[in-house]
Amino acid sequence: MNQIRLQRMPIAAPRVAFAFRVASVVLALVTTAIALSISGRSPIELGAKVISSTFGSSFGLEDLALLFSPLVYCGLAVALALRIGAWNIGAEGQFNFGAFCATGVALFVQGPTWVILPLMGVAGMIGGALWILIPTLARAYADVSELITTLLMNFVAMLLVYWVATGPWLDPSGMALATTSRLPVSVPAIWGIVHWGPLVGIFLAITLALFVTYTRWGYEVRIAGANPGAARYAGMPVKTQLIGIMLLSGAIAGLGGMMEVAGTVGRLQGGISNNYGYIGIMVAVLARAAPIGVLATAFFMAVLLNGGIVLQSQGVTTHTVLAVTGLILLYAAIGDEMAHYKILHTKAKDA
Repeated sequence: MNQIRLQRMPIAAPRVAFAFRVASVVLALVTTAIALSISGRSPIELGAKVISSTFGSSFGLEDLALLFSPLVYCGLAVALALRIGAWNIGAEGQFNFGAFCATGVALFVQGPTWVILPLMGVAGMIGGALWILIPTLARAYADVSELITTLLMNFVAMLLVYWVATGPWLDPSGMALATTSRLPVSVPAIWGIVHWGPLVGIFLAITLALFVTYTRWGYEVRIAGANPGAARYAGMPVKTQLIGIMLLSGAIAGLGGMMEVAGTVGRLQGGISNNYGYIGIMVAVLARAAPIGVLATAFFMAVLLNGGIVLQSQGVTTHTVLAVTGLILLYAAIGDEMAHYKILHTKAKDA
């Protein structure tokens, strides 16, 4: 007589993991549709409204691209840290501090645009790397969990941005409240109001994917993330790799902050991150820490965020929109775990 049992595999097959990931997203959307139906709303009509508003006009596509940009940078920052087994929960803070440093360059350094913009990019990356430096060193040399330290650093960065935007750097003209004056330089637009941020993010994701897949550095990062003990035994510099990856992760988030303040918003203000750093965690998890996967999941989350704006205009509450994203992450976590199990058929031994 055959017996059926489940066996947990250490690594999930890529096709199986992808199938469970797609199923988790579909299940979350179906659950949301049921909830909307119960509340007396038509999910089909609302879905059609979201699709037409997002993809049916140049205005919707431009908004989608501007939402896609920060999600790519924050998603890549979290995903890169995950490759070496670290959780960078601080992309929100690094994004804010990168925007802060880039704004400082724009407001207080004189020069032509072609000089100031690269300086702002460098300042943003250095700012993001500096903001993750303390959690990185604490993890590398004292084994302090980066989950807590990077999370706590978020609040410091956000409060710092609020403080300078309402105090020392407040727009002196009095034309705007709780923001700095408009930056004298901006990232050039490539289509409508869409700037170079999304394209730079795509290029960065492709570059990281190639390095992670085809270089010795990427191989050592993968081994250090999968089995640090084995990597140390093989003579790989695990601690050095960890520090380098974490600093690069912060730099990417900081660059995203620079693109947001210099490309999309045009001035530094409190709440400039709009929770992109936290949503970037979901982007990285859904992408299974794959740089190319981040592009797909960032686009998907941008559609959801843009759809959320449309739904709110139709009277759907913000809490409902947040519930949708939460359901997707919950179902994705369940799907990831289920993907590791394999059904085995075995013959029972005769008594």
